[in-house]
Amino acid sequence: MSGQCRASVKPKNEYLCRMEYLSRQRYEEIAAELDHLITVVYPEIRESVAETSAQGDRSENAGYREARRRQAKTISRIRFLQKVLEHSRVIDPDALPKDRVCLLSRVEFTNLSTNARMTFEIVSPHEMNLEAGKISLKSPIGAALMGRKVGEIAEAQTPSGTLRLRIESITLA
Repeated sequence: MSGQCRASVKPKNEYLCRMEYLSRQRYEEIAAELDHLITVVYPEIRESVAETSAQGDRSENAGYREARRRQAKTISRIRFLQKVLEHSRVIDPDALPKDRVCLLSRVEFTNLSTNARMTFEIVSPHEMNLEAGKISLKSPIGAALMGRKVGEIAEAQTPSGTLRLRIESITLA
């Protein structure tokens, strides 16, 4: 598979047609969530829809409408996760360069305008979690750091202006 979207018509969410690389941990978390939704949550919701449907007039049945909303939301999440897994590959950390910033790199850098030192792990958009110190490779800072070596200065165009970042160290997470 070349990583290209096979649809002949432009899909609603073009983003989902691009190949994404995930850590083994994140791939397994997404697969577990999908399994839980399919085997536990959706059957419960389907049962709830059936019970509330049997209560009579659906047009005035708030419980039925709420159960249908939950059902639609769950189906949407299931489809989204299926697409994510379909277009994702687990990245092999051993195949990654050790001397350059790449996916799964833990990068320590200094903001040259404030002399603040920060450390972040560069991850796919599906793994991004700022509180855990994980930034997306597609974020302004992540994109600016990609491919750089220790000692190089990267310029990140952010909404608050241009940041000049000097890379202090790179390790694989």
